[in-house]
Amino acid sequence: MSDLAVIRRAYAKQVMAAAGVGDAKIEAAFAAVPRERFLGPGPWPILRWGRGYVLSPNADPVYVYADILVAIDRQRELNNGQPSFHALLMSRMAPAAGDHVVHVGSGTGYYSAILAHAVGETGRVTAIEYDARLARLAAENLAPWPQVSVVRGDGTQADFDPADGIYVNAGATRPAEIWLDRLTPKGRLILPLSTDKGFSADAPGQMARHGAVFRIQRLEDRYAAKWISPVAIFPCAGMRDPDSEAALARALANGGWDFVKNLRRDNAVPVERCWLWADGWCLTYD
Repeated sequence: MSDLAVIRRAYAKQVMAAAGVGDAKIEAAFAAVPRERFLGPGPWPILRWGRGYVLSPNADPVYVYADILVAIDRQRELNNGQPSFHALLMSRMAPAAGDHVVHVGSGTGYYSAILAHAVGETGRVTAIEYDARLARLAAENLAPWPQVSVVRGDGTQADFDPADGIYVNAGATRPAEIWLDRLTPKGRLILPLSTDKGFSADAPGQMARHGAVFRIQRLEDRYAAKWISPVAIFPCAGMRDPDSEAALARALANGGWDFVKNLRRDNAVPVERCWLWADGWCLTYD
């Protein structure tokens, strides 16, 4: 076994420990996928809290195998996200062998590759990226994973086959209709909701007041919803609705997100029984 393979295995264990989850499939994916392939040539700009972006000492891949943010577009503060956070969200989505997973906001493709490893050769990943340059890089980077198809387009509008899992990597103010429509029975949607402050939260301790990630699962007659985590995340182009954003800001300010149980695609539930109530949809307590 090569030194880098040993480093990746140790990295995967550290990521899972930081995430607080024990998912063998996700751990194996982090141990197998070469992160440096998706970051461009080193040295790499690594985000150090309180110091901004700091270049790694050199182009040795060992420097990217830690629970850190690495810029893929430094000018826009767009990062290859924190591995432990993705490990947490992926474990909640629970991709299984043979699943079709849609990855909205795939960036340069690293987490699409993690998902591809999790669903295996019998599964499929549809990676959707709005930015043309990043989509091109994702297609090149993901060439070794034939079960991945890269789509350059708006993840709130692009067409895709029914999905067992939809993994959204950008902050929306409401769920796109297609994300809910295309979930298979028991399909899971990882939905980050963020306000206009959700990308640059004042401090990590304030993050919960600016954004939240929910797991939405399609059941026979409803969409079950469960809060997973606070979030500060890059905004989702095409899914920033002012009415929903204002409702989200009020809901986050009031707390109580961990009592949410369902997502409704109407306003038939009284406001007092809702954590968030916006035109045409709501997150309810029962």
